[in-house]
Amino acid sequence: MSDLHELTLTEVATKIQSREVSAVEVTDGMLARIERLDGELMSYATVMKDVAKKQAADADNEIGKGTVRSILHGVPFGLKDLCATADGPTHVGSMALRNWNPGVDSTVTTKLRDAGTVFLGKLQMTEGAYAVHHPDITPPLNPWNADYWTGVSSSGSGVATAARLCYGSLGTDTGGSIRFPSHCCGVTGLKPTWGRVSRANAFALSESLDHIGPMARSAADCAAILQIIAGSDPKDPTALQASVPRYLDSINAGIKGMKIGIDESYCSDGVDSIVTEMVMMAVEVLKGRGAEIKPVSFPDATVMVERWNDFCGADTALAHEPYFDLNRDKYGPVLSSLIEVGRNLSGVEHARIQIERDKFVGSLNHVFEDVDAIIIPAQPYPTPTNAFMDTLGAEEGSVEKLISFTAPHDMAGTPAMCLPGGFDVDQIPLGFQIVGPKLSEEKLLQAGHAYQQDTDWHKRIPNIS
Repeated sequence: MSDLHELTLTEVATKIQSREVSAVEVTDGMLARIERLDGELMSYATVMKDVAKKQAADADNEIGKGTVRSILHGVPFGLKDLCATADGPTHVGSMALRNWNPGVDSTVTTKLRDAGTVFLGKLQMTEGAYAVHHPDITPPLNPWNADYWTGVSSSGSGVATAARLCYGSLGTDTGGSIRFPSHCCGVTGLKPTWGRVSRANAFALSESLDHIGPMARSAADCAAILQIIAGSDPKDPTALQASVPRYLDSINAGIKGMKIGIDESYCSDGVDSIVTEMVMMAVEVLKGRGAEIKPVSFPDATVMVERWNDFCGADTALAHEPYFDLNRDKYGPVLSSLIEVGRNLSGVEHARIQIERDKFVGSLNHVFEDVDAIIIPAQPYPTPTNAFMDTLGAEEGSVEKLISFTAPHDMAGTPAMCLPGGFDVDQIPLGFQIVGPKLSEEKLLQAGHAYQQDTDWHKRIPNIS
C-alpha cells in the first residue's frame, strides 16, 4: 500500500494489529521514505534501521500469536535525541555530548519499548534543547518551505512528523519547544503537566521547566502516545503519582458544556491580525461543538517572559556542570552564553524569580476556577522565515515577544496543546493553543479532537514526495 505513510498513528496501528498489513511492511516503507527524503530534510540525527527492523519483526510475531501490547504495538516512531536509548546513540544536538550515554533507556524509551513501539531513530534537535542548532550540525528543514523556521528545540520531531517520516514522535518543551515546531510544521503537540511524564535519563535543559510530550498528526494520536508515557516513576521522584486516564478511550466524550475562556485583548494586542483571526475562528468551531465560550482576563505574565532565560540558565548551568569546563571549545556560542547566564545569576535573583513564579501560578489558578481551559495563540506572528530568526535578538524585546505565549505555561507547569489552525498567505502552517489547569490533559485532548472533527488542517501534507 503506497499511501500507508499518510495514515494517522491510530489508523496504521489498527491495520497492523488486525494484520491487514504487517509491522515489517509499514516499517520498511517508512525507512525507505526516510532514505529518500531525509537527506534533504535532515530530521533524523540517527536512523536505527537494524533496531527498527527487529522490533517490527518481533511485533508481527507477537501479534500473530494474539498478543497486542498496546495501541502503539508495531507502529514506527521517532525519539527526540535527548531520550537515552541503550541500543542507539544519544547526541543531545551537541558536539560536546556526542558520546553521552548512560547505558540504559530513558523511562519514556522503556515505556514505549514495552508497548511494542518500533524505533525508527533519534530526531535532530537544537544544542542541548536550547535556542539554536550547534554551528557544526545541519538544522532540519521545514517540509512546507525550506526558507521558514522549523521551530525549536524539537525541530526534528516537528519536521519528521509533518513530512510523514514517522507516525508520531516525542518532543520536549522548556520554553515552547513542542509547541513552536507544532505551529511551524502543522502538527499536533501536547506539553503535559510538569511531572506528568518522567524525565529520568532524558538529558535536561532545565530540570524545573522541562516537559516531555507527544507530537503527532492528531489529538487522538497524541492521546494514544500520552497514555503510554505518562505516569509515576521511581527513577524520577518528581514524576506525579496521579493515576493515568485512558486518554484515547475518552477522546470522543465531546465538549458540550465545556467552559473555554478567551481574553480577546490578550490574543490581539501586539499580535498579527492573521493569528488573531485564526484563534477567533477556532473559538467558533469549538462553540459549534457545544463549548461555552467565556471572557477571561489572562494574568500579567511579563516577569515570566522576561526572566525565563535567567531562570532556565541556572538549571542549564547545573545540567552541564560535569561537561562544560572540560569541553568548552565544543560548545556552541548560544548555549555557552546561557550557561554563563546561569552561573552568574545570584541566589537572591533566583529567589526573586521563584517568588514571582509562585504569584503567577496562583493568578493563573484563579482563572481556571471559572473555566476548564483557555484558548490563546502559539506565537504572536505567523511562522517566521529563517532570515528573520537569524536576526532575532537584534531588536530589544524580540526574543521575549517570541516566547510570550509559551514560556508562561512552562513556568506554571500547566498543560498546553498546540493544534494546526490554518495557513498564512505563503501557505505555511499556523497553530494555536488550548491550555488548561494541571492534570487537565484529558479535557484538552477531547477539545482538540472535537476541533479536528470539524477542520482538516491537521490532515494537510507538505508536497515533498
